[in-house]
Formats: sequence, structure tokens, C-alpha cells
Amino acid sequence: MKLTGGGIALKKESFVLQFFWKHKGSYFIGLIFMLCSSYIQTLFPKVLGNTIDVLGTVNFDKSHVTQNIIYMIIIGIAVFICTYTWRNFIIRNARALECSLRETLFIHFQQMSPAFYHQRKTGDLIAYAINDIGAVRMTFGPATAMSINGLSLCVITIFSMCQIVNIKLTLLCLLPIPVIVFLMLRIGKVIQKRFRIVQKSFAAISDRVQENIYGNRVIKAYVQEEAELKKFEELNNEMVDANINLVKVSSMLSPMIELCFSISFVLNLIIGGNMVLNGSVTLGDFVAFNTYLTMLMGPVISIGRIINIFQRGMASYRRIQDILEVEPDITDGEAMINTPIVGNIEFRNLSFTYPGSSKKAINEINLSIKAGESIGIIGATGSGKTTLANLLLKLFNVERGQIFVDGIDLNDYSLDALRQGFGYVLQDNFIFSGTVEENITFFKSTYEKEEIEEASRISCIYQSIINFEKEFETVLGERGVNLSGGQKQRICLARALIRKPAILILDDALSALDSITESEILKHFNSLERNQTELIISHKVSSVKDCNLIVVLENGWIVEKGNHEDLMKIRGHYHGIYEEQANDNADV
Repeated sequence: MKLTGGGIALKKESFVLQFFWKHKGSYFIGLIFMLCSSYIQTLFPKVLGNTIDVLGTVNFDKSHVTQNIIYMIIIGIAVFICTYTWRNFIIRNARALECSLRETLFIHFQQMSPAFYHQRKTGDLIAYAINDIGAVRMTFGPATAMSINGLSLCVITIFSMCQIVNIKLTLLCLLPIPVIVFLMLRIGKVIQKRFRIVQKSFAAISDRVQENIYGNRVIKAYVQEEAELKKFEELNNEMVDANINLVKVSSMLSPMIELCFSISFVLNLIIGGNMVLNGSVTLGDFVAFNTYLTMLMGPVISIGRIINIFQRGMASYRRIQDILEVEPDITDGEAMINTPIVGNIEFRNLSFTYPGSSKKAINEINLSIKAGESIGIIGATGSGKTTLANLLLKLFNVERGQIFVDGIDLNDYSLDALRQGFGYVLQDNFIFSGTVEENITFFKSTYEKEEIEEASRISCIYQSIINFEKEFETVLGERGVNLSGGQKQRICLARALIRKPAILILDDALSALDSITESEILKHFNSLERNQTELIISHKVSSVKDCNLIVVLENGWIVEKGNHEDLMKIRGHYHGIYEEQANDNADV
């Protein structure tokens, strides 16, 4: 499956390779300048050694020394230009990869159904988008560049060392390096395993922090600060322990490399020093050889850091691959019908069981609704009311039976065309960080001011909005923290109404309102000159009594249906709900 991310189409299973191929030109230019930088750096010890040999003569040529100094300055400038250029090309691409991958992941998350989110923690998903993608960027950006640069520098340096002195001394000084590489590879595997544990602990602590922020008022109301603090301390300690276990292994790399190089320098001083004393090697060549050995130390020491980054990055890369390989279970219909929806609905022999549950949420539902009708769906909690809305919006796949919209099977529609025809208001409404107007228009600038005001008047929120200091430009806090429950519901109702949908679904959307406001909104609905199908889902009789048809659900079955008067006459389930609620209101 392909996703569009960062201006390119990325296949989930090979997104990094595709990105490299897409930007192969800039990577090639960066690689050329990197190799040039490595080669030019190896010229410096030769010029330095030559200068020392010239200075060691009795009557040295000052112009020769001056010339060598100019060469060294030119080498320094050339290395600066080449290094700056390759870093600019390669590191910039790494940032582009990070951006593209994060966008790909975000699009993938948007394609997932509610079932996907029910099975995963929010903190874990946040870790994918921040920590894991950052680790992948470091791996396929700086770490990869350092690896290639270090490898090319090592090859050229070793070749130069063999030329200046001899192969035997070079091999003797480099003897510890294979040992270093072997130990690093062994340690690297341990680092990767321990980094995965660190990522999991980060996800757990992120989840806990998020829950405490959003549930702050509930925690305070139930005086649970101490209990939550203890839970947080446990997770925090687990994260500290995971990081310490990682550091115990990763911190071994650099000291181990430095120890091996110290041995190399000692061998060089003993053997190379004797070669200078017996005249087989000049002092300048000996200095150049030591300079090369020092240059070699940098890339080899960086191997420790590179392996650390690579192991972390590969662990994150596999985590991201695993999540991207989860295919969306809700997809466009094969027929890809994009016809605008009129509003006719038919449920035919519809049954459904939620994933992970053994109990059917709805059973053998048969119901026909004509465009423009208002349908009330009432029943106790867990009777299957919301399930009908979820299936109609194709948030879950129909497993048994069929749903038809305008005579077309729901599964034949494209998801965009289907959902564009709906306005959906939930009981648990979501307010975004932004202004009141942005929340009503869903951040779209295509609506006129009159349309925004009309939607807010119908939902009875207009008066509250104009009482705000900045009216429609008032900035709402995260999740509408500065609004009451009723205000949130009415803003979300305005958000659905401004779309002028063919089918409006209110899922307990008036539950937080007082009876007067609820009655006013329902009057506005009845006076609308729109051929709009309305599904009003509620547990309150007052919300559904004026509907053309009322459907009573119990344990997933339709037990009664008819209008208010007819259902009251048969004195069945609906009448019982009415009487119970009437008595409760009388007691109040």
C-alpha cells in the first residue's frame, strides 16, 4: 500500500529505500564531496612531515617551508568547503526523511479504524511519532554519513601509512582494531534489545502523564494525587532502570576503543622510535605516521557512537515498520462510488459483534428510513444504539447483513464520499485548540460569516459566544477546558450543522443540556427547511418524542418501533421508559 508523505509516494514496507532513491542525486553529490574531504584530509600529515624534514636540515629553504604552510592553509579551507557541502546535502536529506516519515506515519494513523486505537496506548503511538522517528533520522542521516566518511578516511589513511613507513608497522599498530569491531558488534546487539525496553518505558510514562493531564479534575475530586504519584514514580523508576541498563553497555564502547588505541600508540613509539634512531625512517615520516594514527583514532572511536545510534535506530526502524505493516481494516469500496448522498437508509438483517467480545452488540436489525425523516433510537446503555451509528459511518466493517445508503451497498462507496454526507455529533465531544470559529468550521475558510452564525443560532450557542470577550475569535483551551459540557456539545452541534449534511446523527448529543435548551434546539430542527435525514440517538424520551419514527432497542434487538403516540398506546418498553423518566422529573 502507498502513502503520500513529504511530496513522494512511500510504500510502507520500504519507505527508507524509496526515499534514498527519490533523492539519489543529492546523496550522490554529498558522497562525492565526502570522498574529496576524506582524501584532502590525508594530505595534511604528508605536508606536515615534509615540513619537519625540511626544518631538520642545516640550511633549510624558508620558501619551501612557507609554501608548505600555504598548502596546509589551502588543505584546511578545502576540507571546510567539502565537509560543509556534504553535510548540507546529506544531513538536510535526513531532516527531509524525518519529515516525510512522520507525515507517512500520521497519514497511516488517520487511516486506522477505532479498533486499532482500542488495542494500543496513546503514549506508545506518540513514541513512534517522536522518539522512534528521531532515532531513524539519526541512523540514516548523521550515523550513515559518519560511517561512510569514517570508512573512506580509514582506507586512505591506512594506505598512506603503508606508503610512508612500512606495512608491518602499520598492521602491528592496527592489530587491536579487529578486536574492537568484534566487541562492538556483540555489544551492539545488546544495545538494540535494551533500547527497545527504553522505548517501551517511554511510551508507558507518556501515557501516564497524558492521562493525569486530561484527568486532572477527576484526580483532584477523588483526592488521588498520592496514588497517582506512586504509580508515576514506579514508571519513572522503571524508565531510569532501563536507561541505566542501556548506559552500562553503551558506555563501554569509547573507553574500550581508547584503550586499544593507547596500545597502538605504545607499539608505534617503541618500534617506530627505534626505526627513527637507526635511520630507516625520517623524523618527518614518523610524525606523519603518528598524525595518521591520530586521524585514524577519530573514525574508529566514532564507531562506538555510530553502532550505538545504529542499534537504536534499527530498533526504532523495526517498530515503525511493524506499525506501518498493520493494514487498515476499513477501506474504500471496490466500486469507489462517489455519488452525493441524498439520505435514504436501510438496515437489512444487520448483526454485529465488537472485536474481542463474544456478545452481539446488535441482532438482526431491519429498518428502512426515507430521506428527510427524523428517526429516534432509544434504549438503555449497551442496547446497541451507538453501534448503529458506528456501522453507518463505516467506523467498523459490517460482518453480517447489509446497510444501504440511497439503495447502494455501504461497502461500494468511497470513504470520503460516504462520510462527506454525514454530520456526526457524539456525547463525548472533542474541542480542538483554536478559536470558537475554527472549531465550528473545522479550520476551513470556505464558510461565510452568515453560515457560521446560522449554525450557532440553530445549536443555541450564539448567545454564549457573543458574551465571550472576543466572541467567535475567542481561543479555546485544550479540549475546551474553558467551556461547560453543554457549551462543548452545542459547538460540536454547530460544527455538524454548518456542513448541511444529508444525514445528521446525534449520539446522545443533547445529554449535557437542560430541558429548556434541548427543547429549543429540537424546535429549530423541526423548523429547518432542509431535506435532512436525522438519527437522534438518546436515552431520554424528550429528545426523540417528536421524531417521525422511534425505534426502541434492548440487548441489541428492536423490541418496538412507531411514533410517540402509537408507542404510548401499546404500553410496552417505550411507555415504561417514559413513565420512569416522568417520575424522576416529578421527584426533582
